[in-house]
Amino acid sequence: MGGGGAAWAAPADGTGRAAVVARTSLPDGWNLTEAPSGFVLSWHPDQPVRTGDAAVEFRAGERLLGRPGTTADQRGFQLVIDDVAARDLTGLQVRAAGRRLDIAVDSTASRGGTAPPARAAAQLPANPVDPGVPGPYSTLSGEYALPDVQLPGFAVPVEMRGYVVAPQGTSGQRPLVLILHGRHPTCYQGTAEPTTVWPCPSGWNPLPSHRGYERIQQVLASQGYVTVSISANAVNAQDGSGLPPQDAGAQARSSLVRLHLGRWADWAGSGRPGAPDVVRSAPVPNMSNVLLVGHSRGGEGVSRAAVDSLTRPPAAQDGAPGTVSWQIRGLALIAPSIYSHNPAPDVPSVTILPSCDGDLSDLQGQMYADATRGVGRGFALHGVVFALGANHNYFNTEWTPGLSVAKSWDDYPSPHDPICRTAAPTRLTPVQQQNVGATYVAAAAATFVAGNDQVRPLLDGSGFRAPSTDPATVLSHAVGGNRTRLLVPDASTVVSGPGARLCEQVARSSTPAWCGNSNSPHFVPFAPVVPEAGRYAVEVPWTSPGSPVTLRPPAPVSLSNAQSVALRAAVPYGSPGTRFDVAIADSAGRQAILGTTTLEPFPAPTQTSDDWAQEVRMPLTNAWSAGLNLNAISSLVLIPRAGESWARIWFIDAWGWRSGTPAPQAVSLPRVDLGERTVQEGNSGTVTYQVPATVSGSGTGQVRVFVVDPVTQVATATVVSVAPGSTTIAIPIAVTGNTQPGDGRVYVVAVKAVQGVSVGDAYGLLTVQDDD
Repeated sequence: MGGGGAAWAAPADGTGRAAVVARTSLPDGWNLTEAPSGFVLSWHPDQPVRTGDAAVEFRAGERLLGRPGTTADQRGFQLVIDDVAARDLTGLQVRAAGRRLDIAVDSTASRGGTAPPARAAAQLPANPVDPGVPGPYSTLSGEYALPDVQLPGFAVPVEMRGYVVAPQGTSGQRPLVLILHGRHPTCYQGTAEPTTVWPCPSGWNPLPSHRGYERIQQVLASQGYVTVSISANAVNAQDGSGLPPQDAGAQARSSLVRLHLGRWADWAGSGRPGAPDVVRSAPVPNMSNVLLVGHSRGGEGVSRAAVDSLTRPPAAQDGAPGTVSWQIRGLALIAPSIYSHNPAPDVPSVTILPSCDGDLSDLQGQMYADATRGVGRGFALHGVVFALGANHNYFNTEWTPGLSVAKSWDDYPSPHDPICRTAAPTRLTPVQQQNVGATYVAAAAATFVAGNDQVRPLLDGSGFRAPSTDPATVLSHAVGGNRTRLLVPDASTVVSGPGARLCEQVARSSTPAWCGNSNSPHFVPFAPVVPEAGRYAVEVPWTSPGSPVTLRPPAPVSLSNAQSVALRAAVPYGSPGTRFDVAIADSAGRQAILGTTTLEPFPAPTQTSDDWAQEVRMPLTNAWSAGLNLNAISSLVLIPRAGESWARIWFIDAWGWRSGTPAPQAVSLPRVDLGERTVQEGNSGTVTYQVPATVSGSGTGQVRVFVVDPVTQVATATVVSVAPGSTTIAIPIAVTGNTQPGDGRVYVVAVKAVQGVSVGDAYGLLTVQDDD
């Protein structure tokens, strides 16, 4: 323990790790001790950190040391680090979703003052169909409890409990909606601070997180859907350990979801006589028409369940090995996590991002849209709705003060933030926020399950509002659906014009190629991968208004079937009235200005990444009039017109758009799962080891494999093809032996789908043990 002095520890010499510990000075609250294969680095804060969905990270400056587990007393965190990591512990930090946990929140700072929200909801036209309006059916409700189940990797069995709300008076089979809550404390006792253990100690009660979506369930049941919200307390109590596993409990949650689906499939058939009373009282579910809903880590859990239902996970990881007797038609994801950055590309989804999320404050759920581009068939609609003034917790009444049976809290960390503090006029009330959740989950059900295309405009950037959510401001944008690719920035994109540049979304802040924006959910890192090859945007400054900026794809593209051009662009706080023209040109040089748009920034809180891209829709009318060859569009042109001299936009992508919702055509893709391996360093020579990688399913595709150097923390990337019939991919790492003590190290490997592949376990490890 120390007062913040130098934390450099040279490689251990003959005196061993004890000497490293003795000469390593750490800030108050930190401790370093010896471990059999390295060191244990621990941090005990003055005030306990409440259980949430954002993964806690230990960092030394910009260097990610790892994701720690909780200490035995539930008051701190600890992480096993290797000899190499222990060499330099300067600048220790504790972060979660990008925000600091080890320093007090600035009580006055705000990035963007009190600017009004862009495009208030009342200014948007009402959608002809409002999915938030209750339907004609009365409802029934009740709970079932089945025997606990044992899931791989967990020492304690997991509960099988579900709360059912279903319609009455219907005929025939009805669609099924399954809801999974996120990570929250698991046990409560009166007004005491809830705890995260399982099973609950004597005198404590299970915290009923699964009972917190009654508003969503009642709306859906009144519209004819059978709904069940399942409990995952045992998963929450066991998914907080350090690495491995790297998936923050996603595979366990997937197994739990699929176990429940398996029971419902049985209850829809021959097993119905033995079903729980509330299930027999409900209509028979149509298991070919299933919507999964997930909040926070529950979002990543249901997304993994969609992947696992199409291509099975490796048997050793699969806690639900039975037959897949259901079809998932869509996903509704509420403030979700996505640590793996590998969503289900061909399963339609809508993601709700709350602008005042104080838990998953990096709004990483944006990757449920962005990370699908180019991976699957492209027909599945992936919409993102941005709910201004919503926080993380209040979508669940059991996480909301005044409504919950246990002590609960507003997750936004600063009581002084003018934008997102509890009493701010820009915040939604709990009831308003729960109306937003219910309405947009119902919109997903109507669009993806019922096939009602009249609801799609609420999800796809068409600029309509659902009156049932008034006075909330809820905006949307989307990828997929009836879109054809015009330009998604990549290494082949040619950018010309004053000051404009192709930039890297994820890079070191000191790198000139970095886009320079850490406040956009579109640029959320795939930790610990830095830099991340393959992710680009285009920065367009306002240094020369009137001067065009031209963006060229590698080859001309066809917009012949499109009605409009839809582009997404983020404007930073402090840049009001950012106006620009949008034009396209064909390969013969003919150009047409499609229209002019003005973007306003969103209010900018201190803790949440709110530089969210707004969708701009421009009809192709002028291009048809100008005689452009829409079969050969060679460039997109942006012409800055008005705005502050420091204004800029980050161009995310552009598409040809037309109305309608095509069939998503979800199919089983080849699947990649990484594993862990431990080897001895050796005394001399170089040995190349393969990181375990399992390929299952059939077909071809590509993944991008990242290997993070344990010394430099720099990630190198390689695009690897998945060949037909293959059972693995090559991930070689060369290890050179020596006789120098204190050289144990861990290589972190990550994989991301590029095209035609699904990914389950996205992280692998090669641990090199020092044997000197």
